[in-house]
Amino acid sequence: MENRNFYELKGVFFDFGQTLVDSADGFRAAEKRAQGQLFSKAGLDDWDAFIQVYRQIRKDLHEQSIFSRREIWAAVCKQFSFQPEKSVLRQMENEYWHKVRTMTNPFPEAEEVLSALSPKYRLGVITNTQGEGEQWRHRVHSFPTLTRFFQTVVVAGQGRIPAKPAREPFMKALNELGILPREAIYVGDDYRIDICGARAVGMRPVWLKHKSVARTWPSGDPEVPVISSLESLKRVEELI
Repeated sequence: MENRNFYELKGVFFDFGQTLVDSADGFRAAEKRAQGQLFSKAGLDDWDAFIQVYRQIRKDLHEQSIFSRREIWAAVCKQFSFQPEKSVLRQMENEYWHKVRTMTNPFPEAEEVLSALSPKYRLGVITNTQGEGEQWRHRVHSFPTLTRFFQTVVVAGQGRIPAKPAREPFMKALNELGILPREAIYVGDDYRIDICGARAVGMRPVWLKHKSVARTWPSGDPEVPVISSLESLKRVEELI
């Protein structure tokens, strides 16, 4: 059996949302507002039935790596035989991303940890688009205090790059930095998209279940290292 630890660690790659920054409150607030707007505009009167359908459609589309809010909302409206004007959904989308961005903040330790890692390793971001509209770039570009440490930023799901957990975005980032998969670790919060996706290409995954995030975590492979703060990456060699 091949000894993975034989390979020198050369690169550390990160997801973005809920890994380097906390957007949870922003997404919750934006979702709540959008749900209320659709419910009202459709003239519905059974909130529980509406929200059950909304969440199921969102879940189904996310599992297909479809993150566009407009597509999700259009599917929900179709289910309730309601067809809003495209301009309405466009305005809702703009309001949604404004809310998310104004409520997104780096985890307190993120900049310090990246500063500690950058002299030793090549750093990169591999993140999925969250379906931002044409007026919005991915949130990662709004945080130059973090992105200054990265030698590559791959936004999967944009252009011709398929969304994670597809192998293409991981391999693109590795190739851009000239690193073999087993010479890199990948830190992310989503087990299916981040951990399984990275491991499928041969990277060594680290699962971040950040201590400040209120969330029900799925079960995972006990052999995958789990950390509760980015601080643990200061001793990254011990994790692998």
